[in-house]
Amino acid sequence: MPDSNGRLFGTNGVRGVFGSELTLDLIVDLSYSLATYYENGPIIVGCDGRESSPIISRIVRSTINSAGVDVRNAGLLPTPCLQYAVKFLDYNGGIMITASHNPAEYNGIKPIAADGVEISREDELDVEAIYYSKRFSKIDGYGLDFPDPLVINSYLNEVTKLIDIPTIRKRRFTIALDAGNGVQATVAPLLAERLGCKIVALNSTIDGTFPARESEPTLDNLQVLSSIVRGTKADLGVAYDGDGDRSMFCDEKGVVHPGDRTGAKIVNHLLTTKHRGADVVCPINSTMAVSIVANEAGSEVIHTKVGSVEVSREMVKRKSIIGLEENGGFMYGKLNEVRDGVMTTALVLDMMATESQTLSTLMSSLPKIFQYKAKFRCDKQKANEVVQSCMKHGSFQNVETLDGAKIWIDKETWVMVRPSGTEPLVRMYAESTDEMLLNSKVREYRRLIEGTINSA
Repeated sequence: MPDSNGRLFGTNGVRGVFGSELTLDLIVDLSYSLATYYENGPIIVGCDGRESSPIISRIVRSTINSAGVDVRNAGLLPTPCLQYAVKFLDYNGGIMITASHNPAEYNGIKPIAADGVEISREDELDVEAIYYSKRFSKIDGYGLDFPDPLVINSYLNEVTKLIDIPTIRKRRFTIALDAGNGVQATVAPLLAERLGCKIVALNSTIDGTFPARESEPTLDNLQVLSSIVRGTKADLGVAYDGDGDRSMFCDEKGVVHPGDRTGAKIVNHLLTTKHRGADVVCPINSTMAVSIVANEAGSEVIHTKVGSVEVSREMVKRKSIIGLEENGGFMYGKLNEVRDGVMTTALVLDMMATESQTLSTLMSSLPKIFQYKAKFRCDKQKANEVVQSCMKHGSFQNVETLDGAKIWIDKETWVMVRPSGTEPLVRMYAESTDEMLLNSKVREYRRLIEGTINSA
């Protein structure tokens, strides 16, 4: 599914509708390209619970075997578990079969480098060059394919080393876990059990059609989680996306918090307790609250383009241990520089236990900032036209063009538009400390975006 520029990779791996854009021929040639890129094994392969994931996994593994490279099959597990295995269990690389939060008809292939992080943008270009040249390497004979059933237990052992288990156990938290019919159903309950939590489970059956809600947990589709938290008097609720690397949290009052707001509170906790002076890496569309709490703690915030690869690779480059995205992806470099829903859950429980506060009290200490997020369906050309139209519109203080256009209306109000790297969408983000100003600007820019999309 190359785009108009011939790029296979989007914001996060190679994705497309299985059987349409993500064809069998593409999967085979991409697998040969990755075998050539990795050169040697073993390579570990895992997959999420989408209906097409088992067949794609078999094709990827057998193709890599036919190139003479050994493979280990990790089976069904969350993406961060696979990334952990690559980094710590002596693998030369990894491949995760997932389309993360995309709709059920999508799937994808996400290559992991030997350091446990998605391959860099430069390495993506190298893989694409191999793919288009068809210069695949071939080792004599065939590689071997064995299962690796030990990844999840090893991963949980490392996660729990990074938090205060006795203090968490004393609180005897009740936690509502919404796996969203995704693969976090295999791991998140095991973490909660280890931490002495009472579990209220929902959507815990893995189903690649995502019948309960969209794969992407959002403020709009977690009403059931909210009502269950209130009804069971749980201490918190957490919802995961399809491949388990993102998490959204609901406090004991049933309020679901935006991903980067929760991330900002975790940043505040880490910078004032365990990691004083550490810098923070996040995309340019992240909430201003991150910069405010980091500045108060004397730390620097480094902004990147949108995408977990951008954040993770910048963390590796800077040896940073704190990173996050606006969509509920939090990265704790003490384990791995990748977003990780279970590690984030462990950090939130650790924060609540060690600070002896409810989640609602902790979240209320953040600066009051009003947020708005929306997405508009359109092709890439129209998405680029939207960005240009917004950059020329009205009066503003400044425009940042690191990724799309971030338009600063004043020092505490901004609107951002950017083409999605994973779907045919243009995304809009906005923030302000003034709710009336935010609402006014949202209406203004929505009209402009919709008018541009609908124009001939």
